[in-house]
Amino acid sequence: MLYGYDKVDILHGPTPLEKLENVSRDLGVNIYIKRDDITPLAAGGNKLRKLEYLVRDALNKGATMLITEGGAQTNHGRLTAAAAAKFSLKSAIITQDKYPGEISANLLLDGMMGCPVYFTRDLAKGRDALIKKYSAAGEKVYYILMGGSNEIGMLGYVECAHEIEKQAKGTDLKDAPVYVTIGSMGTYMGLLIGFRDSGSKRRLKGVSVLPYGTAGKEADSLRRALADYYKRICAFYGAEVREPDPKVFDIDTAHIYGGYNKPSDTVRRAIYYLAGREGIILDPCYTGKTFCALLDDIRTGAVPKGSNVIFIHTGGLPGIYTGHHRTEFEKELMPYMRSGEV
Repeated sequence: MLYGYDKVDILHGPTPLEKLENVSRDLGVNIYIKRDDITPLAAGGNKLRKLEYLVRDALNKGATMLITEGGAQTNHGRLTAAAAAKFSLKSAIITQDKYPGEISANLLLDGMMGCPVYFTRDLAKGRDALIKKYSAAGEKVYYILMGGSNEIGMLGYVECAHEIEKQAKGTDLKDAPVYVTIGSMGTYMGLLIGFRDSGSKRRLKGVSVLPYGTAGKEADSLRRALADYYKRICAFYGAEVREPDPKVFDIDTAHIYGGYNKPSDTVRRAIYYLAGREGIILDPCYTGKTFCALLDDIRTGAVPKGSNVIFIHTGGLPGIYTGHHRTEFEKELMPYMRSGEV
């Protein structure tokens, strides 16, 4: 139990924390990877940590159905559908997005798990209508915010921070900085609070993968959003609500690469590099960008040679199969297809 909340067991953790031996030799920095991409259900990913707490809360409240929101290719939606199936609940996803013209990647997996995906121009109206529709049909709906990033969902990454501290105990990783993606903010916020609770002084670097606010002021907007989230958490758990020092939020908004889920040559090169050296696959929307940020910080000396660093792999594998990313991969990887050659 954490902060008075219990959970279901989906992960059967802890997830591995392992050294990238080849990449570490290449770069002169000891890089360790936290494998939250290999969690058990539906191709894995970080959202299952959040869903352990959210599903328990839903079951405690007698829910018969989980409804959540996200982009058309939401990883969180896929894993919400998987968790629902695991616990004999119905599920649905609503997205402020257009149908992409093909059933691929996460949409394909959503369908396999019997989870309908609704496309709408107005997310707020669509959400209310969907909840009303299923409630009228007799379902008790439990609605989950985008990314599972609310006061309860973030507990999954408070727990992950505690897990990392246990794995690092007695090793050279005691004070190693941690690099993680910031999307809906729950993973980053949970880690921040979890490390604080553990008494850890390690630096937590959050790499934003989508633009917050107006151009040129993304960092300020993201810090305000994080501060608001932090205060909601304090209020929810009865702690003193205080304005956090902006310096607490160590964030990077320089690796968005044109916008959320946009194809990027630089990100693909980073994906090819890790795949070719370690056999580990990153995704082009989230972890590929965060790995790029880490590589840049190593090149500039922000992460010194000979030091240790932890990179959290949050999953997202199906993202490489979305149409607009897949076509770019296919063009670049065609030379590896040697039909008729011996």
